[in-house]
Amino acid sequence: QEQLVESGGRLVQAGGSLRLSCTYSGRTFTKYAMDWFRQAPGKEREFVAAINRAGDRTYYADSVKGRFTISRDNPNNAVYLQMNSLKPEDTAVYYCAADNTLILQKSAPAYWGLGTQVTVSS
Repeated sequence: QEQLVESGGRLVQAGGSLRLSCTYSGRTFTKYAMDWFRQAPGKEREFVAAINRAGDRTYYADSVKGRFTISRDNPNNAVYLQMNSLKPEDTAVYYCAADNTLILQKSAPAYWGLGTQVTVSS
């Protein structure tokens, strides 16, 4: 059974950087594209970034493009989100997801982690 565990969330000042990690436990990590989503208080969960199975193509929400970088380490069953130039509006619970999609622009998450809290102070 697939399991995803996020880590790395914490309180950080605006303009700072943070790296989130997500580890996968299951049969075949490379079966899935991987996503990061986030959910701020009182808002719906929103897409942040996606990476394909090979790790050579990525896709980002406009709100994070140029500031966030998604990457994956297939031998170690991990996906990362490097977040730079953080803003208070980036405050949210961040979730990773294992995705069945063949088109990064059309996410279809199959499994979710429990999330990690990122708080950006002004």
